Amino acid sequence: MSRDLYDFYRSLADEADARTLPVPETLRRAADRRARVRMTGTALAAAVLVAGVATGTRLALSAEPTPVAPPGGSPTAPSPTTSPTPLTTPSGTPRTSASTSTSPARPGPTSIPDKAFFRLAAANDKGLESFQDTEALPSVCGARFPSDDTIVQRRTRSLAYKFAKNPADYVPDGSYIHTITIYKAGRADDALRELREAVQACPEQQGTGENPVTYRLRLLDDRGYGDASVLFEIRSDARDLEGNPVEGEEVRLIRAIRIDDVVTILWEQGWEGTSAERTQVDADSRRAVAAIESWLGQR
Repeated sequence: MSRDLYDFYRSLADEADARTLPVPETLRRAADRRARVRMTGTALAAAVLVAGVATGTRLALSAEPTPVAPPGGSPTAPSPTTSPTPLTTPSGTPRTSASTSTSPARPGPTSIPDKAFFRLAAANDKGLESFQDTEALPSVCGARFPSDDTIVQRRTRSLAYKFAKNPADYVPDGSYIHTITIYKAGRADDALRELREAVQACPEQQGTGENPVTYRLRLLDDRGYGDASVLFEIRSDARDLEGNPVEGEEVRLIRAIRIDDVVTILWEQGWEGTSAERTQVDADSRRAVAAIESWLGQR
């Protein structure tokens, strides 16, 4: 063996002798520690995996299901949900949803055909009817109605009626001035409001002539006709055909009814001093509303 090789082995032995080998107990503790580290890492990885699965399950359960395409067809997208249009605010301003589309408003009528006027029931019809240009309302303390400036068209007729209990050849029991008026959009309500206010401001008025009659006006409760209505009465002391006072009272009934932008008025005028009967006026008012609704619905 050469001198150099001998010196190399000698230094290697000296270095090995200088290191202290661990005893078996020390080796066993080190091995146990490494095993616990591996088990902790495995448990942590498993916990992370379970948490990920649980989260994914919650997301899957809460997600909106996707529609299944019909056989042989393409998938159908879910219909968008449109919120209902809220009611108007207390101030009357409508609150509309951005997702709700509105169609253009249909223009109102501009002319009044004959079919817009009601027909009396057969048992009440006297066959006396004529169209004429006359006042739609009696004087109400000389009131003027600004809504008249918004009239599109007005037509008036007069007709006589009889009570169903009376024979056909019996004289009429009453008569009407019946008027239909079209107003500009949204102005028909003004006509009813102005009429109501005029009657309230005119509890009494005097007629004309040598023996003027005192007329007493009064609003009556009214509902169930068209979109809105105004009913009032005019009472006066009864007179004979010569204008002389007689016992009793004479009663006239006037009803104005709004249907959309149309107002119809029944002004009961009696016949030779007869008085209006509410039941007859009510029945003919319902027929008047039905005729106008039919006309507007057929436009």
